[in-house]
Amino acid sequence: MVTIFSIPKPFKGHIDIIQRNAIQSWLALSPKCTVILFGDEIGLAEVAKEFDILHIKEIKKNKYGTPLLSSAFDLAQKLAKTPILTYINADIILLSDFISGIQKINKDSFLMCGRRWNFDIKEKIDFIDIYWESKLYERVIKEGELRTFSGIDYFVFPVNLQYNLPQFAVGRLGWDTWLLYYTRTLKIPIIDATKVITVIHQNHDYLNYLYGGRGKITRLEDKENIKLTSNYSDMLTLREADWVLTDNGLEKPRISRRVFSALSSFYVWRKILSIRRKIKKLYNL
Repeated sequence: MVTIFSIPKPFKGHIDIIQRNAIQSWLALSPKCTVILFGDEIGLAEVAKEFDILHIKEIKKNKYGTPLLSSAFDLAQKLAKTPILTYINADIILLSDFISGIQKINKDSFLMCGRRWNFDIKEKIDFIDIYWESKLYERVIKEGELRTFSGIDYFVFPVNLQYNLPQFAVGRLGWDTWLLYYTRTLKIPIIDATKVITVIHQNHDYLNYLYGGRGKITRLEDKENIKLTSNYSDMLTLREADWVLTDNGLEKPRISRRVFSALSSFYVWRKILSIRRKIKKLYNL
C-alpha cells in the first residue's frame, strides 16, 4: 500500500538509536510498508542489510556534498510499486494510526502531512513488547510537545504525483513549506492529519551530522534553499490546509483557517508573511 523513503543521518551515537527506533516503527506497520533508504552515510548499508531494507547508495548531492531531496523523490517514484509514497525524516516514529489515517482519504490526488510531537527518547525501544506503542503514546501525549503548523516531518502523496522539486538540500530550511505552496499552485488538496495521526520526533542534537548542524556551510545552504522559495514568499504551513483529517474522514477546517487559506492565494499576503519570517529569523524567534 505505502512506500516510505528517507535520507538518514550517520548511524552514530544517539542518532543511531533514534533512527533504528524510527525505522523499526515503520517496519512494524500493517499492512507492511516498503522502505527505501537513500545515501552513503556511516552505518547505513549495514542497517539496511540488518533490516532487509532497499538501500540506494547513489544519490545526487550539491556542491557541499549534501544530498538533494529532488534526487530522492525522483528515484523513489521510479522504484515504488505501491500507489502511495511517503517521504519522512529518519528520526520520526510512526504508530498504527498512520495506515488507518491514510485509509480514510477518499481523494485521488492529495498531499497529506501533519504536525509532529517532540519527545525525548534516549533508549532503544523494545519492539518485541506487544504494548510498546500504547506505552509510548501515553508518554508522548503526557510529556511531549506538539509543534506549530510548520512542524512537519512527513509527506504522503500518490506515487503518480510528479513534483519535480528544485535543488533543495536535505536538512535545510524552507523546502517543506515550499512544497505546501507548490501543491497549492497545482490545485491539489492539502490535508492536515494531525488530529488522527501521531508522529513522534525524537529530540536530538546535530553534533555528528554533516547535513544538520549549524555551521558556516549549513548557513550557506539555508540561504540557497530560501532563494528557491522566492526569499520566503513561496511558503505555506498547515494552517493553510484545505482539509482536516478526522476520525470521521475529511472535514473542512474552522473558518479562521479557511480565511488564512484564501489569503495565501494572494502574493501580497505571502509577502507580508515573508517579512514576518525574516524578522523572526533575524531575532532567532
